[in-house]
Amino acid sequence: MLQLTPNPNQSLQLEIEKKTVLIVDDEAVIRDLCKRVLHDYDVIEAGDGAEALEIFHKGGVDVILTDVMMPEMDGLELLKNLKEREPTVVVIIMTGFADKELILKALKADADDFITKPLNLLQLKSAVDKALVKKALKEEIANLKSVDSFKTLFLSMISHKFRTPITSISLFLQNLASGVIDTRDEGAREHIGLVYDEACYLGNLVSELLAFSSFMNGNSDLHLEPCDLKDLIPSLISDSKEWLTKPGVAPQSDLEEVPELRLDREKIAFALQQVIDNAIKFSKDTGLVCVTMRNRAGSCQISVEDNGIGIPKEQLPKIFEKFYQVDADRTGQVRGFGLGLFYARLFIRMHGGSISIESELNVGTRVLISIPHTTSQSP
Repeated sequence: MLQLTPNPNQSLQLEIEKKTVLIVDDEAVIRDLCKRVLHDYDVIEAGDGAEALEIFHKGGVDVILTDVMMPEMDGLELLKNLKEREPTVVVIIMTGFADKELILKALKADADDFITKPLNLLQLKSAVDKALVKKALKEEIANLKSVDSFKTLFLSMISHKFRTPITSISLFLQNLASGVIDTRDEGAREHIGLVYDEACYLGNLVSELLAFSSFMNGNSDLHLEPCDLKDLIPSLISDSKEWLTKPGVAPQSDLEEVPELRLDREKIAFALQQVIDNAIKFSKDTGLVCVTMRNRAGSCQISVEDNGIGIPKEQLPKIFEKFYQVDADRTGQVRGFGLGLFYARLFIRMHGGSISIESELNVGTRVLISIPHTTSQSP
């Protein structure tokens, strides 16, 4: 992101090598003239709006410089499509028509600047430079709004998640203090066990919050060390607390020998544990949770599969979102914060790997994880 300093031109010059401008015009000569004057940037060309949209969808474009009158898809339609997909994208309109109605339509569609034809090349360079500063400001404002929304959602979720166990513990203690509960009764012992479980759950919530806070406050680097996944995975399977809730579900593993990898053991263990725990948690009362590991060219492939309740197709794209939780029984009382799979994917991606989920209702779920043999930290 651009940093605004007392000398913005100097700061901009340091950053523009990384910026990409997409020039959209059906006239090759116009595209060539623009490319020549914008030689400091990485320039991509498109002959019409449809081609430009296809290029933009691939990512990496910072500014779009587009003509209005083009075949297939004109500049205004392209502008609307771009803004719908990414409101902070900066679009500069080139037009040879000083038509007020056209300008109004472009302004309503949130065009960021206008350049009239014939082109003034100095004006073109200046417009793109200013557009990058505007893009940085837009992104900063969007980030601030996102952070504010995130804080509100997070505080609301913390309040909701803590309220139920605290209420249970408080009611038990009140009844105990008033003499309603006799600790010598068999029923009282059961209540004490339930309250103990609630206290443990509170402890787990606090641990999740501390881990989340640690990562948000800068503990986001990889600490690589030699790691034997064939040794790590069995311990993660056996250590899962979810087995206690599903005594009819059994583990099954088939782990090939893989090269010893340099990994952040803590982060990879966290990611794999989340996937294994979920496979057990969302199993039916009886069944298998199968973990396989295969050595493939250039990567280690791990599969965690269950024959449980499955995940609705419409929920699959949301699985890795922050705070998203699958609520199979629609109770609204799913435990935890819904951060497990979010961080699992993040930690795997930091190792240059990937994670994906296949699922079918009442059939089961399969999670596929790929970790490259050579790890380089990804942003």
